[in-house]
Amino acid sequence: MLPSHTGCKFTDCVEVCPVECFYEGDDILYIHADECIDCGACVPECPVEAIFAAEDVPDEWQSYTKLNEEMAPKSPHIDAKKDPMPGCPSL
Repeated sequence: MLPSHTGCKFTDCVEVCPVECFYEGDDILYIHADECIDCGACVPECPVEAIFAAEDVPDEWQSYTKLNEEMAPKSPHIDAKKDPMPGCPSL
């Protein structure tokens, strides 16, 4: 997940993940890189286009790849869609 979308936490993507590799932080979702099979199912489901294939992450957001690696193992697992956080843009 990308920095421009922290504080929102859309969860549409978690329902389509065949390996359930999403984890939930306070204001962001994390993808567990060791569990992700790079199937791409989550990419079109993200309403704010905050998910990229590892090789397509823009340079300015590369630090979030490391953040996902660090935080996913420490965060609770999420496998069901939730309502967006208050303050998220309506889509």
